[in-house]
Amino acid sequence: MARVSQRLQRIPGSATLAISTRAREMRAEGRDVISFGAGEPDFPTPEHIVAAAQRAANDPANHHYSANAGLQPLREAIAEYTRTHSGVPVDPSQILVTNGAKQAIFQAFAALLDPGDEVLLPAPHWVTYPSGIDLAGGVTVSVPTSMENGFKVAVDDLEKHRTDKTKLLVFVSPSNPTGAVYSAGEAGAIGEWAVEHGVWVLADEIYQRLVYGDDDVAPSIAGATPNLEDYLLVNGVAKSFAMTGWRVGWVIGPDDVIGAAARHQSHATGNVNNVAQMAALAGLTGAQDTVVAMREAFDKRRQTMVGMLSGAKGIELAEPRGAFYVFPRVSTLLSPEYPTTVALAETLLEEAGIAVVPGESFGAPGFIRLSYALSDDDLERGVSRMLDMFGTL
Repeated sequence: MARVSQRLQRIPGSATLAISTRAREMRAEGRDVISFGAGEPDFPTPEHIVAAAQRAANDPANHHYSANAGLQPLREAIAEYTRTHSGVPVDPSQILVTNGAKQAIFQAFAALLDPGDEVLLPAPHWVTYPSGIDLAGGVTVSVPTSMENGFKVAVDDLEKHRTDKTKLLVFVSPSNPTGAVYSAGEAGAIGEWAVEHGVWVLADEIYQRLVYGDDDVAPSIAGATPNLEDYLLVNGVAKSFAMTGWRVGWVIGPDDVIGAAARHQSHATGNVNNVAQMAALAGLTGAQDTVVAMREAFDKRRQTMVGMLSGAKGIELAEPRGAFYVFPRVSTLLSPEYPTTVALAETLLEEAGIAVVPGESFGAPGFIRLSYALSDDDLERGVSRMLDMFGTL
């Protein structure tokens, strides 16, 4: 009898967390390491949010269990936030507050999927989606995209992969790792396809306010498709409010599915930390100037990184429009010595002190992901050091 279940033996560790962990270990050894691996803002949580948490920690009302689905004032604020930024009217009863958006995604899969149900997952994709699908008994069906089409799927791509077992589409805009952003028209066309074929949509909107250009928010597929009813929206405060460590996310959807996810949560964790919920409430309802300032800083870094990488030896890229990642193709740099981007990333880290995430982790061999959520000085030094090493390959 196996000591570890087959179910969990199938699940790989998070590649992004592994890279970040190794970078921290090397820094602890005294090495100069510049990490492009982090999937989190490098800014501190805004002061007014921290102050709200301090007040909440001193309030005995927050020292006890609270409602499993989330504090009512926070659920009401999430409903208003969703109406404003996603264009979707939501009742607070349709909201489940979770320990980060990651838990929201896992519980959404658990609530929707039965064994054998197929999930259409455009690739490249975030490293965690396939594991969540697998643990829920679903089957991941990868839908490839290309750099040439902006890493976006169209209706024809989805239809080629749809079968009578297709239950769900995972729709992510802006995308991690590519930074691709769908227009309202593109999102609406996919939403109409889902309605026509009875396919559920799980929309991960965690990066929706980190977009660059004329818009200040990425169009929501639910907002772009008024007749779409079978959908779940996942969001949280981690990325837009620099609150990755606070672990507050949420999932929104029909009452029956949210009720099932809430039952799951009641046995897994119960309520989210009350102090963190009060901090999230302050973020959603307080001044938004820090969100704007952070987005402007990311945009400047995005332009710097794209400018430094464009035209460099062995690098091809599509300019990202959202999130805080660049996803260049480096396949021409691969060789018998570095046959995969995993090998290339390991060499970059150990020999040059540069941490990147290999494309294999995102279902995209031949690519690497670089986050520009780091200081301007580290960004420029790190890209220069990486390009110097690439020049020797």
